Amino acid sequence: MENVSYEEFSKMELRIGKIIEVEEHPKADKLLVLKVSFGDEERTIVAGLKKHYSLDYLRGKKAVFITNLEPIVLRGIESQGMLLAAVSEDDSEVIFLTPEKDIGEGSKIR
Repeated sequence: MENVSYEEFSKMELRIGKIIEVEEHPKADKLLVLKVSFGDEERTIVAGLKKHYSLDYLRGKKAVFITNLEPIVLRGIESQGMLLAAVSEDDSEVIFLTPEKDIGEGSKIR
């Protein structure tokens, strides 16, 4: 594992977002398309959660996102950030990171 300097890490913007809409990605078996509210804005984020969570379960959940990644097109849909999740060694479990207590959408993690 390569070390990252504090300066490099501090460039990452981590924020709390609320998943307000979820749909299956029309061109991918493992991906979901999330509409996420960060309080002052909404973004589309594509996440590999389809085999681990139902659409109904995800709606309304708050999670931790990286919000300053360059957008990337995943199977034809632009993803404007990344949901953070813990993944088991064999990829059988995926658990997205959530705040311990309720906190406002868009709150920064530092």
